[in-house]
Amino acid sequence: MSLVVVGSVAFDGIKTPEGEVMDALGGSAVHFSLSSSLFAPTKLVGVVGDDFPSEHRDMMKEKGIDISGLETVEGGKTFRWVGEYSADMNSRETLSVDLNVLGGFDPKLPESYLDAPYVFLANGDPSTQISVVDQMRGNPFVMADTMDLWIENRREDVEELLTRIDGIVINDSEANLFTGDHNLIRAGRSIRDRGLRYVIIKKGEHGCLIFYDGGEVYLPACPLAEIHDPTGAGDSFAGGLMGYLASTGQRDLESLKTAVAWGTVAASFCCQGFSVDRLEKLTFADAEARFQQYAEMLSITTSHKPAVSKSTS
Repeated sequence: MSLVVVGSVAFDGIKTPEGEVMDALGGSAVHFSLSSSLFAPTKLVGVVGDDFPSEHRDMMKEKGIDISGLETVEGGKTFRWVGEYSADMNSRETLSVDLNVLGGFDPKLPESYLDAPYVFLANGDPSTQISVVDQMRGNPFVMADTMDLWIENRREDVEELLTRIDGIVINDSEANLFTGDHNLIRAGRSIRDRGLRYVIIKKGEHGCLIFYDGGEVYLPACPLAEIHDPTGAGDSFAGGLMGYLASTGQRDLESLKTAVAWGTVAASFCCQGFSVDRLEKLTFADAEARFQQYAEMLSITTSHKPAVSKSTS
């Protein structure tokens, strides 16, 4: 089944302890699509200026990504972001942001996108995200991402968005900010109680929590000895997650848990190269091999019971 993603397409400048790059291909919709396209036909919605090179378009097409929804603004410049990561890569500082054509982006989905059964709204203006939901036909399974900027300054719009979607993917600090509760379990439950089917809270190198009707599930991250650049890891995670769901046509909890595991694997590959370099080279066979290792890591044998010694007194 097909999948629509609406998000940013960007040029990134990135500095980490492992090196730096400038004007690298990035953006939430690109990281997402390169990950999701391993599993399902992906339709990208975004905007660029006429400075966006044809080789990037060709690469996405070669990956099977439908870019009919990629708008080009003549005379405009593509969104640019520059950031620098801390020594442990657990935090980063944004050095510059030039929204350029993204600042006035009002997505209009092509007719061929409107019946897609799965939709992901990457981080962006919540009113824009809602406008995309309004354009879709049928009853698609919709998940979204957001950030602290929107929670702090556009809370009513974020709350409206939550009533229009099936699930949300956010990080731990955003969950704490939205609920005002620093206990992550209570925060996740509080967000899900707003009518969402699923809430997924990311904790970076510490994995993620899935909240559903009936409880929560924790899944760890893939252990990595070498990390080059975590930019786009969250979007790659969402791409693997939604791509897997779209490939199965399922929306149930067991399918979602497996989807989160695939998303975790996709994110691990993203971190092992700068920008989208590793995702460009990623094959399904590579991802499947790591998925099997990850699944084995999670397996626990319950057939052996501990020997219990009875104390005597």
